[in-house]
Amino acid sequence: MAASTLLLTKELPTLDYSATTERFDMTWEAPLSTLLGLGRAAGADFVEFFLERVNYISCLAEEDLITSISPKLSTGAGVRVFLGKADCYVSTNDLSFNGLKAALEKALSIMGLSLPSPNAYVPEIYLELLRDYAIAKGKDAWLDECSSIQEMGDILLATSDQLQKKGSHIQSRRAVYFRDWQEVLVAASDGTFARDIRLTQSVGCNLLCADGEHRTSNGLRDGNTSDPDFLRNWNYDHATNNVSEAAGNMLYADYVESGTYPIVMANHFGGVIFHEACGHLLETTQIERQTTPFIDKKGEKIAHENLTAWDEGRSEDAFGTIDMDDEGMPTQRTLLIENGVLKNFISDRAGSMRTGHPRTGSGRRQSYAYAAASRMRNTYIAPGDCSVEDIFNSIEKGIYCKKMGGGSVGPTGEFNFGVDEAYLIENGKVTKPLKGAILIGEAKEIMNKLSMCSQDLSLAPGFCGSISGSIYVTVGQPHIKVDSITVGGR
Repeated sequence: MAASTLLLTKELPTLDYSATTERFDMTWEAPLSTLLGLGRAAGADFVEFFLERVNYISCLAEEDLITSISPKLSTGAGVRVFLGKADCYVSTNDLSFNGLKAALEKALSIMGLSLPSPNAYVPEIYLELLRDYAIAKGKDAWLDECSSIQEMGDILLATSDQLQKKGSHIQSRRAVYFRDWQEVLVAASDGTFARDIRLTQSVGCNLLCADGEHRTSNGLRDGNTSDPDFLRNWNYDHATNNVSEAAGNMLYADYVESGTYPIVMANHFGGVIFHEACGHLLETTQIERQTTPFIDKKGEKIAHENLTAWDEGRSEDAFGTIDMDDEGMPTQRTLLIENGVLKNFISDRAGSMRTGHPRTGSGRRQSYAYAAASRMRNTYIAPGDCSVEDIFNSIEKGIYCKKMGGGSVGPTGEFNFGVDEAYLIENGKVTKPLKGAILIGEAKEIMNKLSMCSQDLSLAPGFCGSISGSIYVTVGQPHIKVDSITVGGR
């Protein structure tokens, strides 16, 4: 039944809502608008509900066997209550009206609020006409169109077989895939009412090779959003060629000598350093904690004048692409740095409220168990005016970082990153392979040394962990030159 204009709190136990359990649609408007009104009647300044359904599966091939198939089904909701600039978040897997009401009551009590008296009026919250991105873009059919478990296994075993044929001195070989389907519904007391379906997939392979004391590990991962045919169209022949070639090059590579070098960082996953060393420092969560050196630098030069960087959610099929964020705001393109000048921060609702920086459609979370926070989407350095050849020719002796590995970043931008595949540059030419390289630096310093950008922008899938859990993101850049950086080695 629909909520009446003069609904009293004492009438809540008699309400009989029949929201559809198989999907999130217009039938959820009445119960959610009633609960939002109840939260406002209790004294909350703002109330938001986030509902989620997930259908996830992963598949792992090791050597010539499928060793793991891991499905996960989950349904749940979270309610966030704001009072002034303070907020709290409570989650539940009970999506009945009473279950959601209990979660709301708990959140209110944490904020020092309580449900109004039995004869209090529950104000109407007029939600917008359901903004349904799933219907608009035909997403409801995606799950049924994805690869079957049999097809997953066949493709991964074929990938592992190709690694065996192309590699040498192999100790282990793996191929892995996952599919993450998510339906979300956001309803808030400002009238937000929006639904979306996300389909995120990733597939990759890895080789571990050893010959006596010589060892190397090399891998590759591709990712996609919104294409049910992604796995069946994946070019595993091309992927296994790249991994096998890189492993062969690095197995007998010399160790790099420690020192300070100019470096060339490859496009694609090379963008992980900008993501980690600078991108996180532009999230409003860092401003709230006062742990970013850029806290008061908007409008000022923080990087080399040849550097421009974006964070956006609109690139077709990219790993961090979303039609709306997890607060129901449509996605957008956000210019972070233009010609070295800081233009914008990455902001969610709470971050905007507490810092004054405008929301950017960047409120993201791993699942209903987390409150949304300011998070990156597709974050990359924009193409420049140089050619790749120009960049290499500018270096007499340096290091080409072709494939980045793991690393760590301190709270204010100090970082160290391993390089999985590196080569010596001599007189503008790539010569012998090097291993053991670790890039060491600080965001404020390194951003001013990114002096050259080529035109070959390429994006790569990644996973980002922060206060709202692990989310899917894109990193990227063209080939870039860093004038000097400390390189750890032997």
